[in-house]
Amino acid sequence: MSSFLSRLADDALIALDTFSDRTAGLVHPALRLGVTGLSRAGKTVFISSLVHNLLNGGRLPVFEAVRSGRVSRIRLAPQPDDAVPRFQYEDHIAALVRDRIWPDSTRAISQIRLTLDYESASGWGRMFSRGELSIDIIDYPGEWLLDLPLLSQDFRTFSAQTWERAQKGVREELSRDWCRLAEAEALNAPADEAKARALAEHFTAYLKACRSDERALSILPPGRFLMPGDLDGSPALTFSPLPLPAEGRPEPGSLWAMMERRYEAYKTHVVKPFFREHFARIDRQIVLVDALTAINRGPEAVADLEEALAEVLACFRPGLNSFLSSFVTRRIDKVLIAATKADHLHHESHDRLERITGRLVHRAAERIGLSGAGLEVMALAAVRATREATVEEGGAKLPVIVGVPIAGETIDGQVFDGKRRTAIFPGDLPANPDQLFAARPEGDLVNFVRFRPPEIEETGGGLKLSVPHIRLDRAMQFLFGDRLA
Repeated sequence: MSSFLSRLADDALIALDTFSDRTAGLVHPALRLGVTGLSRAGKTVFISSLVHNLLNGGRLPVFEAVRSGRVSRIRLAPQPDDAVPRFQYEDHIAALVRDRIWPDSTRAISQIRLTLDYESASGWGRMFSRGELSIDIIDYPGEWLLDLPLLSQDFRTFSAQTWERAQKGVREELSRDWCRLAEAEALNAPADEAKARALAEHFTAYLKACRSDERALSILPPGRFLMPGDLDGSPALTFSPLPLPAEGRPEPGSLWAMMERRYEAYKTHVVKPFFREHFARIDRQIVLVDALTAINRGPEAVADLEEALAEVLACFRPGLNSFLSSFVTRRIDKVLIAATKADHLHHESHDRLERITGRLVHRAAERIGLSGAGLEVMALAAVRATREATVEEGGAKLPVIVGVPIAGETIDGQVFDGKRRTAIFPGDLPANPDQLFAARPEGDLVNFVRFRPPEIEETGGGLKLSVPHIRLDRAMQFLFGDRLA
């Protein structure tokens, strides 16, 4: 009964927030754009480049409202949510443009508002529209999104799923210390804070090992264990899954009871507020995917990424909003799945990267009914760090990419110093995406190294040119071009 009342109260609060947002939107039209992705997918870079290109007249030929000259003014505006940290655009773009280093990754939720003054493409629209649209960009870690399924799982289900996953593939080795410690504890022994802390620390170490560059695994809930923020050390983050029996209940005051209570506290104080205050208010969504790293780590990482994306898409409530229903409920009517770092490949492989990413999300999209105009998959680079060229080798012309690898990056034993521009043959992706789920082929599919951001020249007036990109304008057109029609 209490669970039902809690859900009823949550739904009422969501409806109230939606009604407040919609009524405010009648006077000041706004669209809330969610930007997420798993670790190292490039969320901060995407938002920084999008804002910079809009503010500085970037080359956006596919973004129709800008190309046609209907947008007269674009400006940063104060954000509407005073309790949400501002996305530090100025600091991030300075790191990219001035220092030529990649900005820090997303560690918590943040927001920034862009307001566009425009002229409608139709006479009817010009008559009834005030020609202003605010885009509220909400940046949040994809790991938080993977926590949403926990809302429908009790502690036994969560423990069983986590334990089963930990016994498969490379996870079996990475989880060995945590599993041994958990198996050695008597479930109904008296609760002990030192034991709870030790279990949580070993479990967190296992999750971090899974996320490392060498493994690149994606399904790692609870997400706040990897980015605790101000909750670090709190009881809500000091728990661990346990090897529980199929039936039975914990004894009062036991270690089992403590872990179950703290898991429920995590859902109540961490997951539910994120869903109610942020996720449930999003209109459009882009999910950034670092498919290239998973591809280079082999079939297990690719399969794990596919499962993670399925869980991410299952969180969305797709569908169209009618005018009246939009005042009490919100549905995400457009989702863009974007494979990032397309500049690490020659353009001849971009269509293959899109097909691979489409294969990763196809079954999940069909299952939730998100397809057609509501879903698009594309390969992009929010900041293009390389250019393309050809070199002759053995009498044949070889397509290469040219850029400055980050200091310490290596290919075939060659260590780069972070200063020298280098031509690299990036390799080829398979034409058939299913090959990536088979036995791992010999060697890496692509020569994947990280590049420094590009050197951006200054104009005669000393102004920085806009950040170069690949298909950022196409992403803008899909995500909010129709709202400027």
